[in-house]
Amino acid sequence: MLKRFFVTGLLIWVPLGITYWVISTIVKTLDGIIPPHISPKALFGLDIPGFGLLAVVAVVLVTGALGANLLGRRLVDLWEGLLARIPLVRSIYSSVKQVSDTILAPNGQAFRQAVLVQYPRQGLWTIAFVTGKPSHEIENKLPADCVSIYVPTTPNPTSGFFLMLPRAELIPLSIGVDAALKYVVSMGTVPPSAQAKPQADK
Repeated sequence: MLKRFFVTGLLIWVPLGITYWVISTIVKTLDGIIPPHISPKALFGLDIPGFGLLAVVAVVLVTGALGANLLGRRLVDLWEGLLARIPLVRSIYSSVKQVSDTILAPNGQAFRQAVLVQYPRQGLWTIAFVTGKPSHEIENKLPADCVSIYVPTTPNPTSGFFLMLPRAELIPLSIGVDAALKYVVSMGTVPPSAQAKPQADK
């Protein structure tokens, strides 16, 4: 009886504790972005928890508002043109920008469909996500109609493996990308419910 009560208590407190830890870590990290000499405590003698988070959100919103109009867009283009002239910065910035544009764009399709693939060997199955088609040059050298997929690791899906496999070796799933990603993150403990079958990459 005591063991059951203890486990039930853990199931209640562990998610709350982890959620609090993640949020507090983010808030503390962003608070550290504000230089001490311009913090509310230095200027007004007030210690405002989360001020750094609010400041970052405000800067992002203002930047987005400016970048959405014609003048702001031209300033962004000038800034990106300046970065493009710096050799090392150019390669890093362009790569990161392409990835962020794909993932964060409102109409972007970073992950187009959840599929089953045999990986890392025949007989072992895992969930992967279709990310597109290989480039024209690579596609011409592949033996069959192939698609690009991303195989995430668990419980951290931000690391994984990029593969190009024949389309015939993929088994499309009828669950959405979000549900499949949650299934991967939970290490298979949160089975997804069937959803409308997503449209396959064409």
